[in-house]
Amino acid sequence: MQSRLVLTLIGKDRPGLVDALAATVAGHGGNWVESRMCRLGGEFAGVLRVEIGSDAVAGLTAALAALDSKGLQVVVHPDDDTVTEATSVATIELVGQDRPGIVKEISRVLAAHQVNVEELTTERTSAPMSGEMLFQATIEVHVAAGCDTAALRAGLEKIAADLMVEIKFEEGR
Repeated sequence: MQSRLVLTLIGKDRPGLVDALAATVAGHGGNWVESRMCRLGGEFAGVLRVEIGSDAVAGLTAALAALDSKGLQVVVHPDDDTVTEATSVATIELVGQDRPGIVKEISRVLAAHQVNVEELTTERTSAPMSGEMLFQATIEVHVAAGCDTAALRAGLEKIAADLMVEIKFEEGR
């Protein structure tokens, strides 16, 4: 029987971290299914999904804990990827002058409409002409079948006006 696990990881960025993780997973017969990893500041962080024989979970978990001695902290979670209701996928893109609270305001509207964030990517960049700091976000969301998307759209547009940012909401991606 196969088990599915989600691993979260963080460590001081340096060459060889992904190799150490991949060798550990493969060495225990695990299959690397999907991942999101990146360098943020001086740290390397990520989330990884693996499939592994149920009889090998304990050995893999112990081996992953031992990676702490190599500067990589890994936490193992069981994967319970069950969807309870029908949803559609939408994308929200945002760009505007950087300021504190943008993510808080957007996430508040999403939570109020029971919209689930699937993936959130943000970055600050320098504006080409002025050099001012711009904040950019791309948010993949799952919208429940009963969600009032017109009200959701209106909530996002209100935030765009209040924060003076551009927001694009695109359903069905």
